[in-house]
Amino acid sequence: MIGLGRMGANMVRRALGGGHTCIGHDVSEEAITAAEAGGARGARSLEELVEGLSAPRAVWIMVPAAFVDSTLDKLVPLLAADDTVIDGGNSRWTDDVDRAGRIASSGVHYVDIGTSGGVFGLERGYCMMVGGEREPVARLRPLLDTLAPGVDAAARTPGRVGDPAPEEHGWLHCGGHGAGHFVKMVHNGIEYGLMAAYAEGLNVLHGADLGLRVHEHDVDAETTPLRDPQYFQYEFDLPRIAEVWRRGSVVSSWLLDLTAAALHEDPSLEGFGGRVADSGEGRWTVDAAIAEGVPVPVLADALMSRFSSRGNALFTNQVLSAMRKQFGGHEEKPAT
Repeated sequence: MIGLGRMGANMVRRALGGGHTCIGHDVSEEAITAAEAGGARGARSLEELVEGLSAPRAVWIMVPAAFVDSTLDKLVPLLAADDTVIDGGNSRWTDDVDRAGRIASSGVHYVDIGTSGGVFGLERGYCMMVGGEREPVARLRPLLDTLAPGVDAAARTPGRVGDPAPEEHGWLHCGGHGAGHFVKMVHNGIEYGLMAAYAEGLNVLHGADLGLRVHEHDVDAETTPLRDPQYFQYEFDLPRIAEVWRRGSVVSSWLLDLTAAALHEDPSLEGFGGRVADSGEGRWTVDAAIAEGVPVPVLADALMSRFSSRGNALFTNQVLSAMRKQFGGHEEKPAT
């Protein structure tokens, strides 16, 4: 494993627990030492890592997407034909296609694995979407079975019979180079939409006490008045609502479980500034949809809301306010 951060280190720990031998390398000596304390062998250089593996080698890269190419440039010359290098991060699928072509002459196999599970993967396992050639993927199956959640993670889908397929264990060979990251990309795009739906719905509940907060002096020509304040006099307990939704409702999910936990810890969420980052997959999903001519209004809007959350809509709103003043003499109402 190259990259012993939160994901890489936990994946090593889960693999070790399944009986695999692991060698770990990281730019941080502290991370290497921690991996050694957990039972892995530490490698202070890529050369040491490669020398410590038996052929055919399997080297998993778990670093930020921006550092994958530079890591490959250093690693591939150290490997031999029939070795396999795996990118388990969140790379763009087009990069996978290009990388596989670039290293093909060396005889080294390239496998892309979109990995979902986050910091809970150590205990829950990792859902993995795999792209690449069949032979190296088949060779990785014992490791993938160990890292995956396993068949008991979910009830079997009605109609499925016989021995459980890999996807029922929690991993799937989705196709050729880039296929794993393409599927993971869309997975994350959907995640954006789901998160936005929960957040927007909870915000409607959060604002349902508006009728209790509106006073006569709040009403002016610049603000549409609340027509029927008597209908908006609810002070909802959001942690309790999230909790009840977790049980038997059609919107129950692991994301809702995590939301309920966050609201229980901090009901007002005062510890959060509301600046929501995007790591690229949502953008790439929308890019792919545009190229395919496929409408994705929910996913696109969820992405745009993340841009807005970081203040990137400020100038847009300033222009809107300026136009209202120009055509109607409307003075901007100060923030409250």
